[in-house]
Amino acid sequence: MYHRFLKYTKSNSFFLFGPRGTGKTTWLKQTFNPKKCLWFDLLEAEVESRLSRDPDMLIKQWLALKVKPEYVVVDEIQKNPKLLDVVHKAIEEHKIKFILTGSSARKLKRGSANMLAGRAFDFYILPFSYFEITKDFDLLSSLQFGLLPKIFSEELKNNDDKIRYLYSYVSVYLKEEILIEQLVRQLEPFRKFLEIAAQMNGQIINYAKIGRDAGIDPKQVERYFPILIDTLIGFYLEPYHASVRKRQTAKSKFYFFDSGVCRALENKLNYSLNEQTVEYGKCFEHFIILEFFKMNISTEKRYKLSFLRVNDNQEVDLVVEAGQRLYFIEIKSYSKVNLDDVKKLLYFKNDFPKAKLILLSCDQTEFVHEGVECRHWKNVLVEFMNLKQ
Repeated sequence: MYHRFLKYTKSNSFFLFGPRGTGKTTWLKQTFNPKKCLWFDLLEAEVESRLSRDPDMLIKQWLALKVKPEYVVVDEIQKNPKLLDVVHKAIEEHKIKFILTGSSARKLKRGSANMLAGRAFDFYILPFSYFEITKDFDLLSSLQFGLLPKIFSEELKNNDDKIRYLYSYVSVYLKEEILIEQLVRQLEPFRKFLEIAAQMNGQIINYAKIGRDAGIDPKQVERYFPILIDTLIGFYLEPYHASVRKRQTAKSKFYFFDSGVCRALENKLNYSLNEQTVEYGKCFEHFIILEFFKMNISTEKRYKLSFLRVNDNQEVDLVVEAGQRLYFIEIKSYSKVNLDDVKKLLYFKNDFPKAKLILLSCDQTEFVHEGVECRHWKNVLVEFMNLKQ
């Protein structure tokens, strides 16, 4: 059992969103005494059917209890969005505190569901971060198989079982999140899109190229990406610009929420990762970007995260805006820093004199070269985790 770094409230109702298998229910049962909760799991067919027939059963069961529970938990609320009207009424009339979990907000949004207008806060949970499993953390394993909690269970003792689980995870996602919820009309084009999108993970989105490689219309590709966002399977990393308007009009990158799931979509899990290869470097960059997103979400740092590319294709992998402070971070998987990469960062020194330049790598030796801080990745993450804004 690991301690999750997740800020939350005990004084207010809240949504807890997260992709399947990220430990929403486990965390709730560890954090809130199940004996003090009235629990409705909508993944149980009988429970979901009963509440579909009589949504007011949520309030009726609570009223019937002599000892009122501290919370009412509704697991996988997107299975029955109409329940949110009942939740709204219960909060207003009976001051009941609700915890509402879901693996997708898309069905809620599409159905114009009552999102409670501020009466419930939003929290998110993602796969484990480095900080949550420090003692058991293994970099190579994390890059190969990701950090979904199930990967660390006793049930998956060898790599073959981890591979089977990840392919099964992708299959369940396609079947239960996409097909059953009718998010796309045809599953096969979406399956092809997922494979190509995974291959282009961390690259600037090119709808035409993805459509061409997947054999589907680019406009269809453009409609598919929001499905990934709304089902929490990935997120955008926007380009950096001082102007908010220009950020919104420039093309973003897309990252899947877990490296193991991404490699499963690429059908690469049976191939081992080797250090000092392009593939290893891509997975390492993906891991670091994810760690910053997890840090933002779990501890409410609210850093602004982006990337920077200028016209002559000079690029900074990660730009972090922490209050008034600006950080340019180049991510390299090398165990020995290459000074050519230091020079790439120095390219931006004159145009962004206030930016702190960091070359993040696996090199244990830390030093400063012409104003560029060459740092080990663990120390950089710790600095940002402890940074006071």
